[in-house]
Amino acid sequence: MTTSGTAAETGTRHALLEGDHASAWMGIDVERIADGHATITMTLRQEMLNGFGIAHGGMVFAFADSAFALACNPAEGSADSMTVASGVDINFLKPGIPGRLLTAVANRRQQSGRSGIYDIQVLQSLPEGGTEVIAEFRGRSRTVSTR
Repeated sequence: MTTSGTAAETGTRHALLEGDHASAWMGIDVERIADGHATITMTLRQEMLNGFGIAHGGMVFAFADSAFALACNPAEGSADSMTVASGVDINFLKPGIPGRLLTAVANRRQQSGRSGIYDIQVLQSLPEGGTEVIAEFRGRSRTVSTR
């Protein structure tokens, strides 16, 4: 997992990644982190496939959820609060194909007090170049005290 600044305009370091074993197992690379935004990538591996030989929906969901978490929380972290999901929906539009590079792009749409709304697009690379959207994820966040 890329956690230090090799690929970023505004940064690829995030305190949340230090203890995130699930994102490490998925092989997530952080491409860009900014306030209310995260772009991450991973390659769809064989152990992430379902019985049909395509991406397991839970893997696509977990990937989008990692981008959501990174976009919701400040990169330097906070000792007093954390922002977590209060609810999410996902729409699967196309199958994820083994060996393809997936990209999740998370953006904050609205913030009001301790509540926020984030949209995350999951794209996959195409053999001829370019990408296609395979899932749309909407997350609702809530900032809570850690004390």
